[in-house]
Amino acid sequence: MKVLVAGDYCPRDRVARKIQSGDTADLFASVKETIEAADYAIVNFECTVVDGKAKPISKCGPNLKCQPEAVKVLKDGGFDCVTVANNHFRDFGSRGVQLSLAEIDRVGLDRVGGGMSIDEAEKVLYKEIDKKRVAFINVCEHEFSIADNDRGGSAPLDIVDVSIRIQEAKGKADFVIVIIHGGNEYFQLPTPRMKKTYRFFVRMGADAVVNHHQHCYSGYEVYQDKPIVYGLGNFCFDWNGRRNCMWNEGYMLLLNLDKTIDFELVPYIQCNEEPKVVLMSNNEKSKFDNKIAGLNRIIANDEALNKEYEAFVKGRKRSIICPFTPYMNTYMRIAAGRHLIPYLIPREKLAGQINFIDCESHRDVLLKVLNEELEK
Repeated sequence: MKVLVAGDYCPRDRVARKIQSGDTADLFASVKETIEAADYAIVNFECTVVDGKAKPISKCGPNLKCQPEAVKVLKDGGFDCVTVANNHFRDFGSRGVQLSLAEIDRVGLDRVGGGMSIDEAEKVLYKEIDKKRVAFINVCEHEFSIADNDRGGSAPLDIVDVSIRIQEAKGKADFVIVIIHGGNEYFQLPTPRMKKTYRFFVRMGADAVVNHHQHCYSGYEVYQDKPIVYGLGNFCFDWNGRRNCMWNEGYMLLLNLDKTIDFELVPYIQCNEEPKVVLMSNNEKSKFDNKIAGLNRIIANDEALNKEYEAFVKGRKRSIICPFTPYMNTYMRIAAGRHLIPYLIPREKLAGQINFIDCESHRDVLLKVLNEELEK
């Protein structure tokens, strides 16, 4: 049985214009045969269907949206299911979630990872595929999109809850696939926390763990004979100004679920010179294979992975500290980032911030207060 998992789909810019004009025949033409050859194909729907009543929520980062026609493009492209646990599924509030779910259902796609309540969002998707039962669990890291008892959104990455769902699904299905949306953008490696968590999910019973979100592909490892893939990259995510870079490369994961689990990476170039997804040439694939091999060597070595992560954090240090400073003006933030002015964080204030973030109980209270303030 072959299950295909693809990364982030967000129809912006040139792709949005193609969909609006109805000119979508070549959008997935190069990869459609691969998608349709799978017994079940999944892609991450990283945006929100909107109408005139859907309003953007308050958040940092862009509010991503699309028109209803963008959903049917996935069905026409050969996909069977969409994951909706990601950091943009609630960008236009519960209205956007409701419209998205309705359109996904209308075109006949399965969905997992989101709903109009936390209970619906956390439901495991069970599918009978080639006389086998497969359970799909989809969650995302906490980033403005999480569902609640009375609001629509995505299922959260909660280690305890996910572990319970894996164990329950293991008793009801032949295979359990966990798909997670998380990681650091533009960092081509998992964090040490991700590696530890995803391995734990395998120990709990997951037959494969697949990650996306970083806008670049990462490597993989086989742990206890089960694949853990740390980043698929963008599947179809056009963005003006992002060309010939890691943003434009990714791969689909083709899982062969049998007594043993084999897998294949299907690399492509997306939305580079042209707004479409195109399989890599032999020369491009050779370079891709070498890059993956290098990433895998780092992932396999905890010391090397920690070193790469520390270097990444060091490079992001000033941009990470900036939101905790009193600077609200963009120009002042730029000046602080260039060391032209100090950050002005007293040590006693810094210690208090660390305590609120590091202590689980304090963090729970802090997040509840801040979210209530944001939603006023």
